Amino acid sequence: MATEKRVSTTVPLNWKEVWFTNCPMVSANNIDQELGWCREEFKKIGVEYAYFRHAPENNWYPHYIHNLDNLIRFGGLYPPIHVNADLRRTVLLGATWVNEGGCMAVRARDDLFKMSDLKGKKIGISKSLNTIKNDWWRIQEHMGIESMLRLNDMAMDDIELVEFPYPDDWYDKPEMLQVQMNNPSELWMLRDHKHDLAFRPLETALLDGTVDAIYTQSKVFQHLQEATGKIKMIEDLTRYPDWTVQVANTPAVITCTDVMAKEHPELVVAYMKAMVKVGHWANQHKRAAGVILNRQTFYLDAEDTYEGIKHVDMVPSLNAQNMQCITIGKDFMLSHGYIKNDFDVNEWAAPEFLEQAVTEVLKEKWEEKSWSRVHEGAGLDAKSMRLG
Repeated sequence: MATEKRVSTTVPLNWKEVWFTNCPMVSANNIDQELGWCREEFKKIGVEYAYFRHAPENNWYPHYIHNLDNLIRFGGLYPPIHVNADLRRTVLLGATWVNEGGCMAVRARDDLFKMSDLKGKKIGISKSLNTIKNDWWRIQEHMGIESMLRLNDMAMDDIELVEFPYPDDWYDKPEMLQVQMNNPSELWMLRDHKHDLAFRPLETALLDGTVDAIYTQSKVFQHLQEATGKIKMIEDLTRYPDWTVQVANTPAVITCTDVMAKEHPELVVAYMKAMVKVGHWANQHKRAAGVILNRQTFYLDAEDTYEGIKHVDMVPSLNAQNMQCITIGKDFMLSHGYIKNDFDVNEWAAPEFLEQAVTEVLKEKWEEKSWSRVHEGAGLDAKSMRLG
C-alpha cells in the first residue's frame, strides 16, 4: 500500500535556527505571522526563526510527530498528546482555550430537527489510512458524537456509525512538497482551505446521501457549511453551560521537545515572550486580530472571526481550566485506544518558561516607561546614561 512508503524527512539539527509550526486555529502564533515579533525575539539572541516548511528537506510530518528537536508547535490538542504518550517526550508550555464546541450537521432538506430524530440513522466517522500521524479528525468526531448522544439521553447503540476510510495523503503530493513556504498562511492560500473538502472529508458523504449526519469538529465550520444552503445544524455543544463537553482538539497547545527545554531554555523563553506580547496586543486590538485570523482559520469572514474571538484571552496560559481540558482530551484518547501510554498532564506542563517570559516582558515594559519619563521629565539625554 502507498501508506507503507510514507516517511518523514527533516533537516540536520542546528541550534542556531528554531522552526515553528501551527494549525489553522485561534492562536497568538497565527497573529504573529503578520506582526513578526517572534523573529524579533530570536534575532536578539542570534537565532533564526522560520516556518519549518521554509526548508524543503522538512516534509509535513514533523507537524504531527514532532521529530525535529528544534521545532516549537502551537496547534490542536490531539497530535501532541499522541507524541508525548507514544513517540517521544515533549514539554507543554501554554494553551489557548476557544469556546468553539461542535455541531451535528444534516442536510437542509431533511426532516431532521433534533438529536432524537437520528435514532436508527447513519452518522459518518472518518478513518485516516495514514499510519505516520495520529487520526485527529476521527478522535474529535468520536468524542463529539459521544458527547452529543449522551447529552440527549442516547447511546452509540441508538445510531449506526458508518466508517469512511480516506487516504489522508495531501502531505505526500509533489505540489505540496515542492513549494517553499515562509508562513502557514501560504499553505492555506495554496489549498483554498475554507473550501477544500479534504479538510472536511465527510461532507461529501453527507451531501450525496450516504450518511444522514456528520459531526462538524469545530463550530467555526458551521457558518461555512450553512452558507452553502445545503446543510443545517440540529445540535450545538456551545449552547450547554458545561464547558467540559466542548473539548474537541482544543485547547490549542504549545509544545517543544524535552531536548530543547533542557539544553536550550533560552529558545523556549524567547518564543514564549513573543507569544505573551502578541497575545496582549491581540487582546487590546480584537478587530485587527480578527482580520488577521480570518486568513488563518475557518471562520466565514473577518466579522465572524471577531465574534468568535472577542471573549478569548489570546495570551497563552496553563490555568486550571486549560489543564483540565487537556486532561479530558488525554483521558478520552487513552480510554478509546487512540494512545497506548498514559501520563500525568501536570507533569507534562512546564509553567516556568511562561512565568519567566512574563517576568521579562514586564521588566522590559517597566524599563521602557522609566527611560521615557527620565527623557521627557528631566531633560536628560537617555542615550548617554548608563545603568550602574
